[in-house]
Amino acid sequence: MAKSAGSAKKEPLKIQADKFLNRELSWIEFNGRVLREGLRSDIPLLEQLNFLSIVTSNFNEFFQVRVASVRRLLKNAPGGKDISGRTPKQQLKDICLRAREVMAQQQDALKKKIIPALAKEGFVYKKPAQFSVQQKEFAQEIFKSQILPLLTPLRTDGDEFPKIANLKWHAAFLLKQISGIKISNKEFAAKPGTPIVALVQIPDAIPNLIWLPGQKEGDKEFSFLSDLVLQFGSQLFDGYEAKESLLFNLALDADFAVDEDANDIVQAMQEVLVARQSSFAVRMVCDKSSAEIQKFLAQKLKLKSDDIYAFEGLVDAASLSELGDSENTDHLRNKRWEHFPSSALPEDEPYWDTIKRRDVILHVPYESYNPVVKFLNDAADDPQVLSIKMTLYRTGRGSPIIGALERAARNGKQVAVLVELKARFDEERNIAWAEELERAGVLVVYGLANLKVHAKILMVIRREQDAFKRYVHLATGNYNPRTARIYSDLSLFTANHEIANDATKFFNIVTGYSALQKMKYLSMAPVDLKSKLLSMIQREIELSTPQAPGLIIAKMNSLADEEVISALYRANRAGVKIMLNVRGICMLLPGVPGMSENIRVVSIVDRYLEHSRVFYFQNGASPEIYLASADWMPRNLDRRIELMFPILDTDAFKEIKRILDIYFKANINSYELQSDGSWTALKPKAGQEPLRAQEILYNEYKARHERSKAPKTRFTVRRK
Repeated sequence: MAKSAGSAKKEPLKIQADKFLNRELSWIEFNGRVLREGLRSDIPLLEQLNFLSIVTSNFNEFFQVRVASVRRLLKNAPGGKDISGRTPKQQLKDICLRAREVMAQQQDALKKKIIPALAKEGFVYKKPAQFSVQQKEFAQEIFKSQILPLLTPLRTDGDEFPKIANLKWHAAFLLKQISGIKISNKEFAAKPGTPIVALVQIPDAIPNLIWLPGQKEGDKEFSFLSDLVLQFGSQLFDGYEAKESLLFNLALDADFAVDEDANDIVQAMQEVLVARQSSFAVRMVCDKSSAEIQKFLAQKLKLKSDDIYAFEGLVDAASLSELGDSENTDHLRNKRWEHFPSSALPEDEPYWDTIKRRDVILHVPYESYNPVVKFLNDAADDPQVLSIKMTLYRTGRGSPIIGALERAARNGKQVAVLVELKARFDEERNIAWAEELERAGVLVVYGLANLKVHAKILMVIRREQDAFKRYVHLATGNYNPRTARIYSDLSLFTANHEIANDATKFFNIVTGYSALQKMKYLSMAPVDLKSKLLSMIQREIELSTPQAPGLIIAKMNSLADEEVISALYRANRAGVKIMLNVRGICMLLPGVPGMSENIRVVSIVDRYLEHSRVFYFQNGASPEIYLASADWMPRNLDRRIELMFPILDTDAFKEIKRILDIYFKANINSYELQSDGSWTALKPKAGQEPLRAQEILYNEYKARHERSKAPKTRFTVRRK
């Protein structure tokens, strides 16, 4: 095999062009920031491991979707260039170089930092070559009784190469027939002149962590299921011995589009899921134990050397993460943070009267997600509620939201739910939910042709004093109670009449036949959300003066839209100050004289995943704040149904502005994008107080909760 890319000393990779950073390389840099958090020794050991595991899962999806997409571009439009000026071939080369660097750093950290640190805590990883006599006997017995029956060896010399499951670990064995043993039936013998290679998938049915008998009391020694399969797997092949073995997994192309013209969208989506399991290989991760097997697999799978990521003594971060389920590991984790009840919503009564009086902001996971679940449960059981309408993009397993919707339908209420089947990697789960909802009598709408419905909106219609009252919930994150424990998101409960009118129009548009209607407060992609953003940026330009410069503050997951970035550059040249908090992809280049010297970009990487989208425009002396489901990316602004909504309530406005400001004061767990495309970790300057945004927010919500529990002071009036 050709010498793998990245083995020689190389110059630092330049990821930007004159005006725009490359999208894919910017995403890899985000994973670089996650990796750097995993390298920090000042956070607990299992939290370090968690960050390293996130790097793995992020790269798995990245290769399946983004790299597969670039591979298609190389085939179909090899001469085309992205806005950073790169052809598909150049993009793939640069992706390979930088991804290999990050993954090599991750492997180095796992082997040289995490595993030795775990050993100091009493968790000792042992490879089969290090087993004691007792441990070897134990491992052999475990393999024979519990593992061997689950293994299915696959030969590779047939007419078709075996289908290899996506992202599943496999052991490959290079076999040699044992001298003196003849295979009586030639049909079962290997074809002459071809390497004898067999594949075995590592089973998922049992834990990957294998606890070994300790040599002394209190020892917690372990190995991995894959180690035992590689060590004893030759027992599967009577008459053969294993000359070499290799551990590997494949990332397969998952960048499939559903046939939007299909008569049955559910069936079309199921066909996509089937096709995904047998698509072409995009990347192979493997150890370096057998160059011959590696070369064989590369040829069979049509992989180039750049597509192979081979590491000495490969360690799977996800397998190590299983140690977190062990007893007595609390000291290796962050101190638990609570999810506090909302101080604005009553715990023991419905919310109708509270929301009628004023808008309420919910900030998860600092505040509990329970109010959203309670809001739906109350609506399901309230005899005055007539109808519930909502969108569902992703939600969790066993979701109480699904249960509330089913109960509402069984209680005779009209329940309409728009389920977006095309939420990538959640398609199968969404199909199951949709069918379950339909069986309960819910009216299920399966999205819109050619557009993913990514908006997060819920409306409850209630009869009150011979009139209808509408209550609306709008959010930056999905209706998913599980992710609401680790994703930072904002949402709004409101009974504002105009917003309710807009919500009614929105549901008419996405569930039925309705001409696009102008909405007063809600902006909808791909109709007018982008034009609204551009017009507000232009307004800042027009109102900005040297004495009173304009101000734009925005927080989002990704910034990649060329028109929006160009508009921000124009605003910069007009003297507008621009502050951006971008968690992941950022294709804007800050700090360049004459183009972006007034633009600052920071990124928070901490225990919670930053997911909220918040946009502030100074607008002269009349500032505005908007929340949205949409990032500033072409897919969100041009190819998805998204919603942006204003914060109209004065108290809610002040609260969100305060939250937004905190993110830009942080000097811990915060990174700043430089004019060369690199990211610098921020540190407190001399004499400066360390400020960690998520910790500040947590402590504020904690203090608010404690104040709400404090007994109210009662004053006694003295009378003569």
